[in-house]
Amino acid sequence: MLKFLAVRMLTGLVVLWLISMAVFALFFVAPTNVARTLGGRQATPQTIELINHRLGLDQPIWKQYLTFLNNALHGNLGYDYYYQQPVTTIIREALPVTVSLALGAAIIWLLLGVFNGVVSATHPRSVWDRVLTVVSLVFYSMPSFVLGLAALYLLFFKLTLAGYPWFPGGGYVPMSQGIGPWAQHLVLPWLTIALVSAATYTRLTRGAMLDVLGEDYIRTAVSKGLRPRRVTYRHALRSALTPVVTQFGIDLGQLIGGVVVTEQIFSLPGLGRTAVVAINQQDLPVIIGIVLVASAAVIVANILVDLTYAVLDPRVRLS
Repeated sequence: MLKFLAVRMLTGLVVLWLISMAVFALFFVAPTNVARTLGGRQATPQTIELINHRLGLDQPIWKQYLTFLNNALHGNLGYDYYYQQPVTTIIREALPVTVSLALGAAIIWLLLGVFNGVVSATHPRSVWDRVLTVVSLVFYSMPSFVLGLAALYLLFFKLTLAGYPWFPGGGYVPMSQGIGPWAQHLVLPWLTIALVSAATYTRLTRGAMLDVLGEDYIRTAVSKGLRPRRVTYRHALRSALTPVVTQFGIDLGQLIGGVVVTEQIFSLPGLGRTAVVAINQQDLPVIIGIVLVASAAVIVANILVDLTYAVLDPRVRLS
């Protein structure tokens, strides 16, 4: 286990290093005036000269990259001249919003998708199976921005006009101000992401469960007189969750990297919305910082997925 973890962490660090090289080449080696871009259109020659000196752009390329890499390893992702504050401060303010959105939606879609998949697999070709299949296809085919706008119209606008202001129309309230207001502002974004993603997990769980239920050890467990519920959830589901966990790790890593559409619709100041604003303003330090943070989130999620395999499926051994 320790050897496997060490190898996977080393591989992840190599991938992150390659990403840092690509990002550095894209923004600092490309034939563009980085200092002029960072300083803005109204920057004076003295400001541009100061930016060049502070970023080390007047030094050789290899030395610039080593400085950039050393700063990133020490948690220094640069300085944002547009907002006059460190990039880490901007990310630190946006990251809790995206993490709250991602984790809440992930819990909902995982529970909902797995439960629906188990019901469909244990009752194949039944009314429940057909209904859940149709519902899954509907939400799977629906873009997230359509579902988000529909949720705002029906659950915010219509209910508020009717005198039931249960769901806010957007914004974010930190958990420090209370779990109730925090969850109330996130319930519509959670449902927007969860209902679309749960459809995928329903189909994955159903297909994997149907394969596992046909295995010899499942028939042996049934012939020994074990209760159907125990066979389904203790033996079959545990082995069928392997593809579900794989997809879950990928989706969760991407969500933490930033849910652009959902954050835009519900005015959530997370990483996705921050990235969109930074791209429109050509705010290079913020873009670089978000890319590195999102890449690290995806790498960590994949390492956790590999470790979860051995816990869920006893046939898998890490070496």
